[in-house]
Amino acid sequence: MKVALVYDWVDKFGGAERVLKVLHEIYPKAPLFTSVFNQSKADWAKDFKVIPSFLNKFPLAKTYHELYPYLMPLAFESFDFSAFDLVISVTSAQGKGIITKPSTYHLCYCLTPTRYLFSGYNQYFQNKLLKFLSKLFLNYLLNWDKIAAQRPDQYVAISENVRRRIKKYYHRDSDLIYPPVNLEKFYPDKNKTGDYFLVVSRLVAYKKVDLAVQAFNDLGLPLKIVGVGSQLSSLKRQANNNIEFLGQLTDKQLLGYYQSCRAVIFPTDEDFGLVPLEAQACGKPVIAFKAGGALETVKKGITGAFFYPQTPIALAKEIKKFRPEIYKPEICQQNAKGFSKDNFKKEFKDLVKKIEFGKF
Repeated sequence: MKVALVYDWVDKFGGAERVLKVLHEIYPKAPLFTSVFNQSKADWAKDFKVIPSFLNKFPLAKTYHELYPYLMPLAFESFDFSAFDLVISVTSAQGKGIITKPSTYHLCYCLTPTRYLFSGYNQYFQNKLLKFLSKLFLNYLLNWDKIAAQRPDQYVAISENVRRRIKKYYHRDSDLIYPPVNLEKFYPDKNKTGDYFLVVSRLVAYKKVDLAVQAFNDLGLPLKIVGVGSQLSSLKRQANNNIEFLGQLTDKQLLGYYQSCRAVIFPTDEDFGLVPLEAQACGKPVIAFKAGGALETVKKGITGAFFYPQTPIALAKEIKKFRPEIYKPEICQQNAKGFSKDNFKKEFKDLVKKIEFGKF
């Protein structure tokens, strides 16, 4: 069976990219189709055969694909998948809009329905002038997205949270396969201890890292922040001396910070979120905003705690109550094992076998 992979854009590294690396382990010969490919920011893709669209030749597209939202649909519709039996799209945007012939099965591993058109619309367009000026092309993208959402033969959601959104916005049913946490890379070390709290995140607005910065400014407790993004400079200006920014780390470097922290702070409403599971795989509890994927991966009072509402005051209140000694590293690790890479591979292979034998 000839397999192809599709992803929205290859220009960063995060949870979706970790999923793609595991899919590459299952299907090492599968090429990866994408709108734009920035090799300098996607070292993780060096083992893939990456096939970018015509958009890759446009000025600044590799670095600022956001400049061409109106061309993204055409970029994905331009690919020819007639040589493949199965196409797996991993997408939170236009990747699901590829066009396949009846002989090619399109399986969509949906990270979320397009965030800036649906669940994240109000966050992306808080500025009324920007919302007004964007209305015309947003209506075009919204209409296209609703049509494109009917193209996959089957949906697989990354969480119950996303499963509900797929039903709500696309009126499609979906299976559920949780993304994998790599237990070979993330594990406890009882000999490592530290007195700091940890945030691991891309530094963009919807991740709400500013909320953690404000809370720790008030608390005066040590906080280390791993990640880069458009808000890095702004967050550094806001932060007091008790907050340290570590930038982008390798998995090996990140492991040490996970193993030594008191707890990981997860302030965002995430579609799923691998960070809480990586923390638990290292035997560490999580203090998470009570919403989204964290509700499926963190067990209250057993592997972590929740704060609500999504404010610095609520987070600071929960941190003041936090007692690390009540959380057992082995229980945190055991919870993470339920989301292992082996489980993901087995569930995905089983699903594809059913497709092969025409049981859908």
